[in-house]
Amino acid sequence: MNIIADCGSTKCDWLLVRNGRDRDLVNTQGFSPFFHTTEEIEDILRSQLLPKLPDWTAAERVWFYGTGIHDEDRAAVVRRALQAVFPSVEVEVYHDLLGAARAVCQRSAGIACILGTGSNSCYYDGSRIVDNVPSLGWLLGDEGSGTHLGKALLRAWFYRELPADLNNAFNAEYPEGPVSIKNRIYEKGGNAYLATFTTFLSAHLQHPFIRNLVAECLGEFLDRHVRKYSGYQHVPVHFVGAIAHHFSEVLAECLHKRNMRLGLIVRKPVYALGEYHMPLAE
Repeated sequence: MNIIADCGSTKCDWLLVRNGRDRDLVNTQGFSPFFHTTEEIEDILRSQLLPKLPDWTAAERVWFYGTGIHDEDRAAVVRRALQAVFPSVEVEVYHDLLGAARAVCQRSAGIACILGTGSNSCYYDGSRIVDNVPSLGWLLGDEGSGTHLGKALLRAWFYRELPADLNNAFNAEYPEGPVSIKNRIYEKGGNAYLATFTTFLSAHLQHPFIRNLVAECLGEFLDRHVRKYSGYQHVPVHFVGAIAHHFSEVLAECLHKRNMRLGLIVRKPVYALGEYHMPLAE
């Protein structure tokens, strides 16, 4: 058995590949070496992953792609936990951006983008990342992400810019009111919470105000990130993540407006990573 993992801050997908063909997906809590120690990650693996792997002793190799793995020190935090749980298994740990690139580009050149709770992008030459406009996180950046979209919606609501019908719908959907919402953001940390408001955007996407708001956020991501790569109009622009998936129609319009080639939109990259590492025979 080989294991391929795609790990975010809230959820981790584990693809189990048996006999080179059989594929099963299991999930655990997500984690990041920015917020979790090796011991905490090991505890998650032992309590949530191993019970779902009755044949875990048959594991031969783990390819792990995760958020927060920006350098070797961060990678080591995760690698030590995996090696403690799978002591005789070969373990490789990479940044989730490389995972996104390998998933959607496979072994061809292209631009790979992550649009989920956060956002990121890179230019991939078919084997490695050769350029990356930095992701500044939810406080300074994350353009086009769920956090960015949620923030834009809340600003419009707080500043009384929503049309009356949308304002009434928002108040009915979130009766806790502005004080509670603002306290939730500032007292408990806001990025994942802000991203939950994209469900309202998705439900009202055909409203001109909402469609324009979403287009502005996605367009800002394309302008501030994708258009900075040399030759961006000559290679496909691929996307992974729930935001790209849910707002694919608006995203396609934004790319067309900028004369960009839309490539693949993949909600869960772990299956494509399985194909990258262990392609199914024809």
